[in-house]
Amino acid sequence: MDFPQVTNKNVDVLLNRAEIVQQTAEQIMKDFGMFGVEITFSGNTDNAYEELHHQLINQIATLVERNYDLLLSVLYQVDITDREIRKAEQELPHYNHLEIIAHQVIVRDLKKVLLRRYFKMKDAEKGENYDELQA
Repeated sequence: MDFPQVTNKNVDVLLNRAEIVQQTAEQIMKDFGMFGVEITFSGNTDNAYEELHHQLINQIATLVERNYDLLLSVLYQVDITDREIRKAEQELPHYNHLEIIAHQVIVRDLKKVLLRRYFKMKDAEKGENYDELQA
């Protein structure tokens, strides 16, 4: 299995399985929850992107107004770079700056989830191969 390429334009395609959606939502809730910022997820995978994106926009807007340093800490935790934001602004010109940041949070946490799943699969494949060698 090859690791799927995650881009700003294919996030909705990759968020096509309930398990991946749920894990991505949980990662977002965990990353923001570490800083006392609550993000919730209804569990409805059909409109997960819109639901999470809308909440993230609202929370990021609040942090911009009230505690910009906390926002920077959250973005550092999520691992979003200025370069990624600038690239997303070029690729998604119909999004404003807050929408871009919220989108990047979803993209980055989706990448984390996919990366974990990829390496779990690789480890499982190695285990199967090891078991075959022992037989």
